Amino acid sequence: MADRGASALSLPEKRPAAPDTILALNHTGSFDWDLDAGLFHMDARAHEIFDLLPEEYDGRAVSLAVRVPPPEAARLDAAVARAIKDGSETYGVYFRVRRRDGTTRWTHSQGAIRRDGTGRPRRVVGLVRDATRELAYSPARAPRTAHEEAFRQQTSVVEAVSAALAHARSVQDVIDVLKDTHGIRHLGAASVVIGLVEAGRIRVVAGGPAESFVPGTHVTRIDEPYPMSEVVRTLVPRFIESPGEFARDYPILWPHITALHITSAAYLPLIAQARPLGAIGLLYSDRRGFSTEERAVLVALGSSIAQSLQRATLYEQEKDLAQSLQHAMLPRTIPSIRGADVAVRYRAGALGRDIGGDWYDLIPLPGGRVGAVIGDVQGHDSHAAAVMGQLRIVLRAYAAEGHTPAAVMARASVFLDELDTDRFATCLYAQADLTTGVVQIVRAGHLDPLLRDTDGTTGRVHVEGGLPLGLSAEFGRLEYPVATLELDPGHTLLLCTDGLVEQPGADLDDGVSDLAEVFATGPDEVCELAARLIAMAEERGGEDDVALLLLRRRQPEEPLARGRLRQHVALGDPDALTRARHLIGTEVRAWGAGARADEIELVADELITNALMHTEGSATVTLRLLTGGEPRLRVEVEDSSSALPRRREPSDEGVSGRGLLMVDTLADAWGVEARGGGKAVWCDFRTHPDG
Repeated sequence: MADRGASALSLPEKRPAAPDTILALNHTGSFDWDLDAGLFHMDARAHEIFDLLPEEYDGRAVSLAVRVPPPEAARLDAAVARAIKDGSETYGVYFRVRRRDGTTRWTHSQGAIRRDGTGRPRRVVGLVRDATRELAYSPARAPRTAHEEAFRQQTSVVEAVSAALAHARSVQDVIDVLKDTHGIRHLGAASVVIGLVEAGRIRVVAGGPAESFVPGTHVTRIDEPYPMSEVVRTLVPRFIESPGEFARDYPILWPHITALHITSAAYLPLIAQARPLGAIGLLYSDRRGFSTEERAVLVALGSSIAQSLQRATLYEQEKDLAQSLQHAMLPRTIPSIRGADVAVRYRAGALGRDIGGDWYDLIPLPGGRVGAVIGDVQGHDSHAAAVMGQLRIVLRAYAAEGHTPAAVMARASVFLDELDTDRFATCLYAQADLTTGVVQIVRAGHLDPLLRDTDGTTGRVHVEGGLPLGLSAEFGRLEYPVATLELDPGHTLLLCTDGLVEQPGADLDDGVSDLAEVFATGPDEVCELAARLIAMAEERGGEDDVALLLLRRRQPEEPLARGRLRQHVALGDPDALTRARHLIGTEVRAWGAGARADEIELVADELITNALMHTEGSATVTLRLLTGGEPRLRVEVEDSSSALPRRREPSDEGVSGRGLLMVDTLADAWGVEARGGGKAVWCDFRTHPDG
């Protein structure tokens, strides 16, 4: 039904701002098809012809499939492809439109192909009109009943195959659908061969049965004398209607397939956006010739396959890109942490091609501590991934500077609020002292962590939490309450994003309960446990990304040496100094410091306070028994400042200057040592351990 439009066709170079009055009076609509973007702009009359309301149509050419059946779409695509291939300026074609009430109307489209300076087609602008009346009495509209029935059956097969192809997400999915015996074989083909264009050659990716494979044709050049090469070159289907025609036109191929008793064949180019993706060959052993209706059905099939292949190829490319970008934003390696077993996992969402904002991080900190981070930036796009990458860096920097967990979270929220973005992020930060097992946790709108004991008992760790990062700064609510827990040896802490607990149509609490059950009964080894949790997410079929981090405190390889204690004290944590002082007093009394225990506790408190006040950073206090010579107990306080402490005479009214005077009075000896970029102030006390 295709015809070549007259060269006198006059069409605008640009899409008009309003419908043309003359065209409207003649019941003709106009369109502008952007071949690169796949956008198909229509005026109001064209919307009427396709029986589409403006709000129902998203402007994409593929969305017209709701009104244009596959055989008709193939007829239209073939006409445009031929015109583009042979360099024509215009084309014309008749095709049918299925209206919303189920009736069909004949439509005629006439278009002009606009090319750039290199001759590449970029746009098609044209006209569309209802042509039902002019074709109402055409003999072609009165096929025999048997042909109509065959046409309906074949159309049903094409629609079934097209429906199956709509779910294909990879090239292999497309191939599997085409090889399915419930698909193309219902069209009567005895053998199927599929080839894809790769680097100027055609590679056969599927064929069957096995005896139909021809040696030496797995990879062929496009200019070789094979029917598949021909349809890729010409973009025109090749219908071979008899064995004699096959033998005459393809003498090299024919001797290799005579055992199949082929009586006819159809080779269809797989064309998408006027570019050949490959070809499919259908070989028959029980028929000769193809009617007009049968050809239309097969051409429609080729069009549907081509669109599915294009979607699958783009999907795979986008998925690879998304996963590469996502993994580039995450830590390349997780550091080995003394005293802990750690496992991390990231799983891209089921949609695959979307870039997620989920992340994890593990940060080694001074004093035998470690920071564990899990977070999720709002959205699934490259911007979310970019924000995630920046947040991961600043959180790591703030933690490494020695800030308290609450301060780390508040500063990260301010950073995100001042960033040029409207995104927010949920986050959980846990700071663990692996020497003592004390873990401090803050939460910014994120899921609570889970804790598993050595006997498998699992529970949710309640953390009061604050607003998500970015929002807490915007609303001036930067408070992040700290929850503290004891992580005993063998206990495991699980931090995860919501993709691990969300299930389609299920309540979030139910998802957390299911996760707790799997967490409780999972393997003991943390890497195996992490793999089991990810497998659970995949079994659920969730579409969101998943990030998780497991932290298990190890059993000490040997008992801690008696007579040594090391404790980190963070700046800005009002309870840290109290905890450190209490721990020091308890330990030195256990070591037998006797009457000097109060003096040691007082001096340690003074040195820690000085470090926190005058360096604006954290401090690390170490107690140890020195056994060489006379037994002594040494207190060391390290900080990040290289400035040495100065002893000053205090005034009668003031308190400044009394600290070092007290140290000098109570300690038997004291001094200062350089430690890297900072220093350590030490004091010795003569004592009698166990006495």
